[in-house]
Amino acid sequence: MKAKDKTRREFIKKTAIGTAGIAIGGMGMTAKSYARIIGANEQLNCAVVGVNSRGGSHIAAISKDPRAIVSHICDVDSLVLGKAIGNARKYDSKNQAKPVSDFRKLVEMKDIDVITIATPEHWHAPMAIMGVQNGKHVYLEKPSSHNLHENELLVKAQEKYGKLVQMGNQQRSAVTSIQGVQKIKEGIIGEPYHGRAWYAATRGSIGTGKKVAVPSHLDWDLWQGPAPREEYRDNLVHYNWHWFRNWGTGEALNNGLHELDICRWALGLGYPNQVQSTGGRFFHQDDWEFFDHQHLVYKYDNGKMLSWEGNSCNGLQVLGRGRGAMIYGTKGSILLTRNGHILYDQKGKEVEVVNEREASATMNTVGAGNLDTQHFGNFFDGIQGKAKLHSPIQEGAISVNLGHYANIAQFTGETLDIDTKSGKIMDKKIMKKYYGREYQPGWEPKV
Repeated sequence: MKAKDKTRREFIKKTAIGTAGIAIGGMGMTAKSYARIIGANEQLNCAVVGVNSRGGSHIAAISKDPRAIVSHICDVDSLVLGKAIGNARKYDSKNQAKPVSDFRKLVEMKDIDVITIATPEHWHAPMAIMGVQNGKHVYLEKPSSHNLHENELLVKAQEKYGKLVQMGNQQRSAVTSIQGVQKIKEGIIGEPYHGRAWYAATRGSIGTGKKVAVPSHLDWDLWQGPAPREEYRDNLVHYNWHWFRNWGTGEALNNGLHELDICRWALGLGYPNQVQSTGGRFFHQDDWEFFDHQHLVYKYDNGKMLSWEGNSCNGLQVLGRGRGAMIYGTKGSILLTRNGHILYDQKGKEVEVVNEREASATMNTVGAGNLDTQHFGNFFDGIQGKAKLHSPIQEGAISVNLGHYANIAQFTGETLDIDTKSGKIMDKKIMKKYYGREYQPGWEPKV
């Protein structure tokens, strides 16, 4: 190790916060839980993994924060990697981010403090687990896992190794959503009882894939990583993997998760006691393995409920919006969106409209209206011991499990009874079949 790096690591270690009373996470954790907290004046070296789409937003958000720098960029596609390196230098002309193709080598590098993950979903939990095991804080795009078991492993890993894990459901850092949830807690809509979420789009067919040669710029074996091996086809990379069960989790976890998470947060709910799903694949005869229409209902012990209606191929909007989260209460309702919130009285008349940009510009937030930047800012605040995470993995995993329940209920055609304390499905046969997944030998995540 270079003398400069050794000095830096020793400084970081010495700046660990030891005060037991400082709460960092949202699940009762304190500073004592963490093995290392970065000093307030220490620049964070961040490695961004998976940069074809969302990873590019990670690079942009990190580049806007003076506390952090994109020090490494990792992708299994050399064309994508080269483009991302160039983009990082556009954001910061002095940026000298190092390209890395193999995450397994990246995670062992001692000069990296933070790893951000925006890969296909089958890689999310295994990478995050490897990250915390190697002493890195992790920013993880949603969903945090490919299945229920991986969420359990990831939470255990975070608690065991003491590194922060923030899930990338960035609306949790929207100033107006934070304000709206606070207003709900203060009783502005009376007693909230129903969180209704929706999503509408007009996705086309993904066709029927043909087996073709793997592009020379793509490491297909490493792209598959922990997933059982399949032959390369021409309709998988870089997006349609979402609709294949070997790698993706379908629309409920791709888009539904965002607003379901907001509804659950707004109503202050944890695990439901019952989950129902109806729907199917009604558009296009193709390789899509999930559902283009799905209606979900989550019931809770206190009589409250969540619901989500997903229409991937029918773009009819609700209230003129393709997505949203409406919270119904006994004295009114409030619509929480990424752009702001709208308060309605009991008769449905608009009472107040708050715009996200205006709210962000008048408050001490990072990035004035940019939710990615704000969410990363909160993550860095957490690392520095300045704030609680808005979406620590313990909290994020509950919302992700809602999506897993949705798919399991739809695949089985059964109403699922859930243990509200553990989050486990009470039907042992269903639990055994759908709890985890098969892995490529030697790639099983372990804690």
